[in-house]
Amino acid sequence: MWEAPEGDLFADKDKGRAAAGAGRGRASDRVPRDVTGELTAEDLEQDRNLRPKTLDEYLGQSRVRDNLRVLIQAARSRNEPLDHVIFSGPPGLGKTTLAGVVANEMGGKLHTTSGPAIERTGDLAAILTNLGEGDVLFVDEIHRLNHQVEEVLYPAMEDFALDIIIGKGPAARSIRIDLPHFTLIGATTRTGLLTGPLRDRFGISYRLDYYTVDELMSIVRRSAGILGVDIDEQGARQIASRSRGTPRLANRLLKRVRDYAQVRADGRITREVAEEALTFFEIDELGLDVMDVRILTALCRTFHGKPVGLTTVASAVGEDPSSLEDVYEPYLLQQGLLVRTPQGRQATPEAFRHLGIPLPAGK
Repeated sequence: MWEAPEGDLFADKDKGRAAAGAGRGRASDRVPRDVTGELTAEDLEQDRNLRPKTLDEYLGQSRVRDNLRVLIQAARSRNEPLDHVIFSGPPGLGKTTLAGVVANEMGGKLHTTSGPAIERTGDLAAILTNLGEGDVLFVDEIHRLNHQVEEVLYPAMEDFALDIIIGKGPAARSIRIDLPHFTLIGATTRTGLLTGPLRDRFGISYRLDYYTVDELMSIVRRSAGILGVDIDEQGARQIASRSRGTPRLANRLLKRVRDYAQVRADGRITREVAEEALTFFEIDELGLDVMDVRILTALCRTFHGKPVGLTTVASAVGEDPSSLEDVYEPYLLQQGLLVRTPQGRQATPEAFRHLGIPLPAGK
């Protein structure tokens, strides 16, 4: 139940509109600066242009794509909005892109915001009352919604209604405002932080997986066509194999290799040019960047392969612990270069071999 502020019932509408466009600069989106440097407005505009608009254009995540195709077709045949959807998984796998695809396929308008951007219940109320019939509301980092905002969201998701208390004390009264039927799409990188009541209100739930090299090659070739970049099969494979299973990083690396090819080659991306460019930008054959190597080197050389606490590792490499845990660790864990133990983070023998550091005695 939302208690309306005194004065204009929707005094927070303007702020709600601003919140609906906020949340694009999230920490989980950060690409290591050693790879791309600071992102410019041109980079962000190109990222938007590279995003697929329909399910047919969307590459990878075949299980999720096929399921959504059936669910969207069924909802459209009944002339109903799609059930609320939650996408989970590591950053950069296409959760935001899929939200846009769903909106396009359903013929609705996409409204984008994020959990941290919705500070007050009035912000959410303003966003909800600005939705149109069949629109899609995308909330990134939805696990970061505060409790009061969640309470307002529950009836909106279940009954498409907004419950409001006007006034205070004995004169207070409750009214209900009907909302247009809409689809809420939430995205989270931390499923475990979602509250049970919120998670249970999503009728459709999918976890996105890392992409294969072949899937990333298809994405690189598609993006190269949009950008007008001349690239051969092996050049695309080199970029795809070092993209950490993530389309967002594949597109960023493609643009940096394109820049290198224009300046130091004939503009065409071959295997040799891609290898030279990625080495120049300090991306190794596993896709590890400077910070990844620094983390593994600290674990292997500084701490001699012994378990170390997260904050200790973060201090040793000069990185924020949350960035270390959310941005870098998942890929190192996936590659078998790092393990989490009850005593802390520990480098595996494979990490020593990859760095060319001798294993400590007894390992």
